[in-house]
Amino acid sequence: MTPPPARPVPLGRRSVTLLLLISAVGVAGFGWPLLASGSSALVGHSADAPWLFALLLPLLLAVVIAQISEGRSAGGGEAGLDAKSVALLGVLAAAGAALRPLGAGTAGLEPMFFLMVLAGRVLGPGFGFVLGSVSMFASALLTGGVGPWLPFQMLSMGWVCLGAGLLPGPATLRGRRELGLLACYGALAAVAYGTVMNLQGWPYIGGLSSSISFVPGEPLAANLPRFIAYCLTTSLGWDLPRAALTAVLCLTVGGPVLRALRRASRRAAFDAPASFEDGPRS
Repeated sequence: MTPPPARPVPLGRRSVTLLLLISAVGVAGFGWPLLASGSSALVGHSADAPWLFALLLPLLLAVVIAQISEGRSAGGGEAGLDAKSVALLGVLAAAGAALRPLGAGTAGLEPMFFLMVLAGRVLGPGFGFVLGSVSMFASALLTGGVGPWLPFQMLSMGWVCLGAGLLPGPATLRGRRELGLLACYGALAAVAYGTVMNLQGWPYIGGLSSSISFVPGEPLAANLPRFIAYCLTTSLGWDLPRAALTAVLCLTVGGPVLRALRRASRRAAFDAPASFEDGPRS
């Protein structure tokens, strides 16, 4: 059996540690409305909270990306982001950024999700995390969607791509079973993305009914039903079409896209060692 192609961004111990760190900060940034107590400073300064995390998350994301780019130690024999990896990252991020505006404002239809899922599947969790973050940043610049919500979008899309790279059976699962797995994951990830992003904006949207509004300082048992009702009444109509489109694209065009990505990864030969030899003297 042909071994799976090398992945351009391997995950070493330091990279995993930093990814866990940024994920923990992200969980705090997303989940503070449900986790903060009434005496928490975040509750008293809820209007400042998104800007606080907006300033913190890009710095941590930059640290993670820089750490992954360094690769592993020389003794590990594995490379980090080289010129080929950066070129592939740029092409896929540009493609993802170009796909996102195609469905903007149309019932939540975002065709970029299926490309992010397939790329994370083929190229691994490390590359997927970087690709998801960079693609969301590039699409925000393209569409003018820069704001305090952007770091949360970058982190959420990074999680989506990272999860695709961690799906089981990368070397043995092929054909319809793999496409079915990716379609199911893509649909679930699309709904989860919308739900997580709801946590980012829920506390700051005024004028809502008291039954679905965030109540600062209320216990989890009181705010969680309000949040569920908020998701069902405001965003589910966007999340389900996004999930359906992602699943349909994975099942219909996923095969050719997977083959193209795997062919590009094999030809790039990310694990090939670089060697230099002296040419013949004239």
